[in-house]
Amino acid sequence: MTTPKIPAAQLSSPIKNGSGAAAILAAGAGSFALAVLACAADKSAAVKSSLSFCKPNGALSGITTAGILFWIVAWGILEWRWRGTTFAAGRISAFALVMLELSLPLTFPPVLDLF
Repeated sequence: MTTPKIPAAQLSSPIKNGSGAAAILAAGAGSFALAVLACAADKSAAVKSSLSFCKPNGALSGITTAGILFWIVAWGILEWRWRGTTFAAGRISAFALVMLELSLPLTFPPVLDLF
């Protein structure tokens, strides 16, 4: 049994990770958008009333819906732009983690009350 030969050019070419980088960065951006929307709805009556899609849930229904839509749109745009490219995965992951770390305190009521 013989094994197929892989061209040397394929062995030395970097792995395309644009799709994965798009998913990671979009997740960080979506979590940050959700936190900003939660903060805005808590501090502004106009934003709170405009995000109330379902009366029993109040603004939470609009906050989560808008956050998920932001995540999906960001993921789609980044995937379309970055497909087939190679990125420094560490940099993209670090930026996504920074956005996630910034979003967590914004959803915590004592921190939210500081604004």
